[in-house]
Amino acid sequence: MRIAVVGAGGVGGGYGAALAHAGADVTFIARGAHLAAMKKAGLRVDSPRGNTHLNPTQATDDPATVGPVDYVLFCVKLWDVESAGAAIKPMVGPDTAVITLQNGVDAHERLIPILGARAVMPGVANISATIAEPGLIRQTGTVMRMVFGEPDGRRSPRAVAFAEMCGKAGIDGVLSEAIMTDLWIKFVLLASNAGVMALTRLPVGKLRDDADVNAMFGAAYEEVAAVGRALGVTLPADIVERTFNFNRNAPPHLMASMAVDLLRGNRIELPWLSGKVVELGRKHNVPTPTHALMYAALKPYVMGTPA
Repeated sequence: MRIAVVGAGGVGGGYGAALAHAGADVTFIARGAHLAAMKKAGLRVDSPRGNTHLNPTQATDDPATVGPVDYVLFCVKLWDVESAGAAIKPMVGPDTAVITLQNGVDAHERLIPILGARAVMPGVANISATIAEPGLIRQTGTVMRMVFGEPDGRRSPRAVAFAEMCGKAGIDGVLSEAIMTDLWIKFVLLASNAGVMALTRLPVGKLRDDADVNAMFGAAYEEVAAVGRALGVTLPADIVERTFNFNRNAPPHLMASMAVDLLRGNRIELPWLSGKVVELGRKHNVPTPTHALMYAALKPYVMGTPA
């Protein structure tokens, strides 16, 4: 099974290393110091699940040198979706599945005009990991889950085969027959937690026992769920309570990736998270005051720490 990982950060690096360790032919598309480190000394993943050192590591910054693959794990940041989608065209054959593992809910829609509807398979990443230093991925907690599926709910042969490969790699690979519901279940959590943690600059363990902050979490969750339902997405009746349960059970040092990026002075994905909630809320006449406040307060940091 030939797999290309586009964006070898915490998500792509974590999944890709596990799949390679299980015997898949994995090539990482990366750049800069991270790529140089992987070429020189391989890719290391430090995790409570057990450490992995993938050496040698197949890695390049040129997708054209890889050729068509069976699967692409598409793990770039949300602002790179269109440019990366155009760059990976040489790796996408007639049966290739490009599994979109971005935060947010629209990456797959944005890729379809570039790669065609058949190529795109929406997915949901459930892993907390970041690049600790070039060539080193550090995972927080032990969750390594990936949900994916054809948009029409079919159990296609390519989706079934990938689920089986995930099992061999120790990844909890879930073949979904309702992938849009799964995307929005994560979006309720992700868009809200990212905003609150970025605003407070604190991990979940410093926030979840504060009644005032919990009220903010709850209001944010309710807004995203209301927007999703206005779009016709089926969501569980207890989605807000489920999302609170995630916070209660998460490792105390867990921090949303957008908050990590903010603290590092990097660009943040705000326009596709709280910004998207506000945009869709306005379009469908759903009030989103909590996300509107978080979007306004964090907008000066969208391109990194203001000069």
